[in-house]
This record gives sequence, structure tokens and C-alpha cells, in this order.
Amino acid sequence: VQLQAYGGGVVQPGGFLRLSCAASGSIFSIYAMGWYRQAPGKQRELVTEMLSGGSTNCGDSVKGRFTISRDNAKNTVYLQMNSLKPEDTAVYYCNVVVVTTQGVRANSWGQGTLVTVSS
Repeated sequence: VQLQAYGGGVVQPGGFLRLSCAASGSIFSIYAMGWYRQAPGKQRELVTEMLSGGSTNCGDSVKGRFTISRDNAKNTVYLQMNSLKPEDTAVYYCNVVVVTTQGVRANSWGQGTLVTVSS
């Protein structure tokens, strides 16, 4: 399973960015798609994820500001980030949990995209 993420960059505080991540490969079904982030000197943490039934989990620090959505036909997940703060600065990683066409459960990570919030 391969993941390709897009959309990182530099934005001023209060601004917005949209990340996208497309999954490809031997995918039979997708259990979860989501985003994690890792700031310098900190552990990787969950930003938000969406499960196959549509339910979501979200980190407390981004509630009300970040929104996850999925296009199942394109195996793509999006992260709309609004009201960005300097503390949102991090490398954002796309993550998917799938069942492959071989019937194997696989947990895959994207290459990471840098989001910098700075004036």
C-alpha cells in the first residue's frame, strides 16, 4: 500500500491549509484513514482519524478547528485545518489501516508533509 500526501507549507497564524492523502495498491477495504503529527522534540500524536463507518477520533488540541473527510471512491483522505496556531507546526503523516487483496491487515504511513505556522 502506498500513500502520497500533498498540501503542506507555510501559513500565518489564523490561516488555513488543506492536506490530502491518496492510498493506492492492493487494497481490498479501508478500515481507517487519518492524520498524525510530530513536532520537533515531541512524540507523534493523533490529529484525527475516520473509521470505515464514518466515526471519527480527534485530538483535543484540534477540536473545532480541524476537519477530516474521505473520498472512498478515490481512497483519499483530506484534512482541513483552520485557525492555525504556531503550536500546530509539525510534520503531518497520513496513516491508513487496510485489508489487502491478499487478506492481510496492513498499517501504512505516508512520507510526511511539513506544516509551518509562523508570522
